[in-house]
Amino acid sequence: MVKKKVTIKDVAHHSGVSIATVSQILNGNEDKFSSKTVEKVLAAKNELGYQADYFARQMITKETKTIGVLVPDITNPFFNLLMRGIEEILYQQHFVTILCNADSNQQKEVQYLSELTRRGVDGFIIASSAISTQAIKEDLQQQGRPFIVLDQKKAEDFSDSVRTDDFRGGYLAGTHLFSLRHQQVALVYPENPPANVQERIEGFKSAADAYQIDYNQLLLIPTAFSKQGGYQITNQIVASEATAIFALNDELAFGLYRGLEELGKKIPDDYSIIGYDNVDMSEYVKPKLTTIAQPIFELGQEAAKLLLERIQHPEKKQEEKLLPVHLEKRFSTAPLK
Repeated sequence: MVKKKVTIKDVAHHSGVSIATVSQILNGNEDKFSSKTVEKVLAAKNELGYQADYFARQMITKETKTIGVLVPDITNPFFNLLMRGIEEILYQQHFVTILCNADSNQQKEVQYLSELTRRGVDGFIIASSAISTQAIKEDLQQQGRPFIVLDQKKAEDFSDSVRTDDFRGGYLAGTHLFSLRHQQVALVYPENPPANVQERIEGFKSAADAYQIDYNQLLLIPTAFSKQGGYQITNQIVASEATAIFALNDELAFGLYRGLEELGKKIPDDYSIIGYDNVDMSEYVKPKLTTIAQPIFELGQEAAKLLLERIQHPEKKQEEKLLPVHLEKRFSTAPLK
């Protein structure tokens, strides 16, 4: 026999107050009533096992308490940690996160954006560069939907954003390798690099300028932004005169580790490698990976906080937060012999 659903009317009758009072208290407006009244309503709710009707609540509050997050590649541990940071803040505020993994596919991202909009999510965190600025403006900005662009997607003065200091990160990577007397350096980066990766490359070139290194001595190698991408271009590096490698994310570095080992090369004896991100695996490969550390978890936290502020204050001035990076020196780099 199906048990009858407990309604807000039942809670009101059980606690001896009006339906309006129960509605106000259960929707977070407890400060409008005495502690005794609040206590009675919450006790009745728990005793009866009342659960709010999600769709009825949405019609009243015009909120879904859901946030859509678009990422390009959930298999990359960077985005796992990023999501943990986002989810921690949203969970504290009773929001549910809807994760959409777009596989760096622009069409897929546009479809996700449209579907999430149709479902009425309260805001968006866009952590991918594939989706066009035009699509964001048409689907979100024109409809007044709160959103924030994160890290890979350049804000271009149309939204709040949180990013890390990629130029500084590239500069630190270059300074580290050049200080070890490496001049022939291979830069391994994704094809059609997003804005944040371009900033890392520019930072590295700035370090080259500081050490009076000719750009012609830098070997630029585009590949897939993954372990497989790093693995696939190992032969190209071994055939070059490079003595050091700047992998524009740690995943590329891990692929290079495997490829170089299979070719009988040792790190850092034959090649110094520096990565970017400082994901957990950096400390578990051998030798431990020297890398540029991003505050990934904090990046997710700040993105969630900024989006919640935008939802609460839609007319506030656009804001950009820049988080610092630092060199995490381990054992994959060494002075050139």
